[in-house]
Amino acid sequence: MEDNDELLTVKEAASILRTKERFPRRLIAERRIRYIKLGGHHVRIPRSALVAFISAGTVEPVTVAWNSGQVA
Repeated sequence: MEDNDELLTVKEAASILRTKERFPRRLIAERRIRYIKLGGHHVRIPRSALVAFISAGTVEPVTVAWNSGQVA
């Protein structure tokens, strides 16, 4: 985590992802995203972790070159 990395609440992370709060909570429970425990049930998600999660799920478009009807 960077020194100036913004810490997001679950609600803020859900807003960025345009999901309900349940989705970031599930990511945390399944340890699919980095998070910080502040004690008790309070957690924060570094903005960089959210960006990394989004980037990891980004699928780049494929250009198809046809050669005798076969995908190259």
